[in-house]
Amino acid sequence: MLGQILPQEAFGFILIFTRLGAMIMILPALGENTIPPRIRITLIGLFSLLIYSVVRETLPVMPASPFLLGGLIVREVLIGVMIGGTARLLMSALHVAGTVIAFQGGLAAAQSFDPNQGVQSALVSSFLSILGVTLIFATGLHHLLIGAMRNSYFIFPAGETLQVSDFATLVVDIVASSFKLGVQLSAPFIVYGLIFNIGLGIIARLMPQLPVFFIGMPVNILVGFIILMFVLSSVMGWYLMYFEDQLSTLLGG
Repeated sequence: MLGQILPQEAFGFILIFTRLGAMIMILPALGENTIPPRIRITLIGLFSLLIYSVVRETLPVMPASPFLLGGLIVREVLIGVMIGGTARLLMSALHVAGTVIAFQGGLAAAQSFDPNQGVQSALVSSFLSILGVTLIFATGLHHLLIGAMRNSYFIFPAGETLQVSDFATLVVDIVASSFKLGVQLSAPFIVYGLIFNIGLGIIARLMPQLPVFFIGMPVNILVGFIILMFVLSSVMGWYLMYFEDQLSTLLGG
């Protein structure tokens, strides 16, 4: 009797572990590169045990064929990658906003490593990305990510056919909305940059002897920091609302 139960239990745990493992390695906040791999593996194991006790009855029976077993595991990994990658795309709004702010504020040349994107990016973009992750933990939105892990088994049950086309359409919509939000978050700096550069151009035409570039650059950076100081709280509050709404829409978190 025990020899028949244990393989099924191990199979169910492995299915959950593979999906959550792929998901947590990519998810924002919980899957950041700054978190040591051992801690992430520990989180995957703990979350797998918790969620297994919740969704155990919905898991399929272990197939007799090793090829079917391998297909199920690959499918679970694919679902985890798609869900985690889609949630990661929500962070791109801050990356877009930070890049636009850096260009309009005269800080485009200041580059630093962005741990969320894994590449070199504008200093303001890296700052906003790190601040976004910090606020996700500070406001408790990481609980929404944990709830999304459980809800994924009700929206994408293990062993059933995955509608890849519908998921692809959702990803395209999230990319478009993230880019749109990034531009909206940086709208004050776009307006400021337009007015400032037009003003510099007029001054340069009226006073050709004046070194406009050497005078305008420090002023541009100073005014950019002042504007950022006033709008930062509103920008991050707007982004957190967007993050919560999109993730709730994605997986009913």
